[in-house]
Amino acid sequence: MKDGLAGTLPISQAIEQAKAAGYAGLELAIGLEGVLTPQTIQTECESIRGKIEASDLVVETLASGLSWAVNPVSDDAEVRERSLALHVAALERAAWLGCEAMLFVPGVACGPFAKVPIRHDHALKRLRDIINPLLDVADRVGVDLCMENVWNGLFYSPLEFSQFIDSFDSKRLGVYLDVGNMMGYHQHPPHWIELLGKRIKRVHVKDFTSNYARSGGYHFCDIGSGQLPWAETMAALRGIGYDSTMVCEVLPWDPSLLARNSVAMDELLRGI
Repeated sequence: MKDGLAGTLPISQAIEQAKAAGYAGLELAIGLEGVLTPQTIQTECESIRGKIEASDLVVETLASGLSWAVNPVSDDAEVRERSLALHVAALERAAWLGCEAMLFVPGVACGPFAKVPIRHDHALKRLRDIINPLLDVADRVGVDLCMENVWNGLFYSPLEFSQFIDSFDSKRLGVYLDVGNMMGYHQHPPHWIELLGKRIKRVHVKDFTSNYARSGGYHFCDIGSGQLPWAETMAALRGIGYDSTMVCEVLPWDPSLLARNSVAMDELLRGI
């Protein structure tokens, strides 16, 4: 399935743009501000779901970047408590929206987006402390909690990621695999897919290019225009029997971005 477009547009406008670009669905995003927040009431979520159902688009996932602003592994206990409350509210709203899974950024320990570095063992303990109650909520509302591999100083190995997930006795916990993100720390996406296997519940698709030899820089880019090994990556997904949504998450924005990557997604998915 080809999915795309997460952002802060009014829902009706996001639906129109996704359909016009040829996508079969879209992914909603929840944040501290914008169209959808942890304070959005149930009737409003149900109204949004009604608009989606009338559009015939598939909307199975909710993306959350709440951890970047309110870190669940912070050294500050009050920040951790607020992060837990926000993610509980996000899971509840995912259920009200009719979503099957929610993307969860598993804390920010170090890296380009960290405000202060958090010691690794402290971060993992605090992450466990927030995931346990979140899984209780996930079970109650019927939504998978999917940890994304991001530039957060944690889980830069598929072995470490697998061991952490397997340490919880829950079918609701899994991986939201972003194949583009791992390119920034010199990993090979097909190997991650093979090692994580059925733990992968959802997939984000974007490309990445590095020009250190010439400019010393790197950036995300259109699907197929970067260095990600797409043929091997898609073969690995087929090899583990992956059959859920693939969400196109590309940036930076420009007016032709959706249409260009819709064509690229069609090319990728022809063999699945």
